[in-house]
Amino acid sequence: MTQERPLLNRRLAEFGTTIFAEMSALAVRTGSINLGQGFPDTDGPEAIREAAVRAVRAGHGNQYPPGPGVPELRTAISEHQLRRYGLEYDPDAEVLVTTGATEAIAASLLALLEPGDEVIALEPYYDSYAACIAMAGGTRVPVTLRPHDGAYRLDLDELRAAVTPRTRLILLNTPHNPTGTVLTRDELSAIAELACERDLLVITDEVYEHLVFEGEHIPLASFPGMRGRTVTISSAGKTFSVTGWKIGWITASPELVAAVRSAKQFLTYVSGGPFQYAVAEALRLPDSYFDELRADLRAKRDLLSTGLAEAGFDVYKPAGTYFVTTDIRPLGSGDGFAFCRALPERCGVVAVPNAVFYDHREQGAHFVRFAFCKRTDVLADAVTRLKSLQAS
Repeated sequence: MTQERPLLNRRLAEFGTTIFAEMSALAVRTGSINLGQGFPDTDGPEAIREAAVRAVRAGHGNQYPPGPGVPELRTAISEHQLRRYGLEYDPDAEVLVTTGATEAIAASLLALLEPGDEVIALEPYYDSYAACIAMAGGTRVPVTLRPHDGAYRLDLDELRAAVTPRTRLILLNTPHNPTGTVLTRDELSAIAELACERDLLVITDEVYEHLVFEGEHIPLASFPGMRGRTVTISSAGKTFSVTGWKIGWITASPELVAAVRSAKQFLTYVSGGPFQYAVAEALRLPDSYFDELRADLRAKRDLLSTGLAEAGFDVYKPAGTYFVTTDIRPLGSGDGFAFCRALPERCGVVAVPNAVFYDHREQGAHFVRFAFCKRTDVLADAVTRLKSLQAS
């Protein structure tokens, strides 16, 4: 081809291959333990996997499911929101099933933004946020979470100062990936007051809602004035260890759901029919399942956090999610990219540099993220390998 114009849409020019693909490929190439990408190394509950098999064999969902999602799943999502948080949603008008939370985020931003609209996002942020804001023609405005007393904190004054007449919405993530921060009731209340005062929409990414070890998860939609201006997003992947199924959802007012559905129908249209039936059953699992999940991941968090500290890292122990952020400067490095690319050869472990989650790269240059959603024996092996860094 002889065209002078680049093939890639200029809105996506700054985005290359995701860091997760790069580091996972590095793990395979070097035979390293992959603590970079956040996926479990065990499958979800057998009963839920069998529910998917039954759905396939019974012909449930093998053809196109309804555009908004199968009624059984939309009802289960509605029941979950009511049982857990006291939030009532009409399964027919206020629930939309998506291809994972990633599509839910993309569809929401494409639907609700116009070129020039500003979106406030908490930095560091999941990398798809920036790409989706760009595809929608929006302008991202990062508000940086900064480490303080062993945890990352939100500066509410900085958040308020970031709002301008061009601000359309706040993109919120709690429990927060990658820092593990769980926003408090007071922080969420302040955000709700700001959104109401400035007439802002809010998209909340709550995929780690069941992975909270300290504090509690409180949906922003439960605060006064927020029910009609919040798009709440979650998914089955993290809660039920079925990240490959890609079943996500939004709950919101009928007007917001209709807007997001208008964009979503031209993305995947529908997907994962048999899995939708299985996730409906998963959401109705007894409380003991969710309690055991948290207890298991809390123990794994503690195992990896202790091991990283003993290996010489400064560790920010997460209150939620299944990631640990570390500072590598005590190990003599301030470049997270170089550190992570060398780590597999140094000790056979893969991590992810946090700088990829920042607009202000220098803010995250010396932080590295490790995932602990792995088997205990794998984490123990990783800890042993990491301790060799002190001798290298």
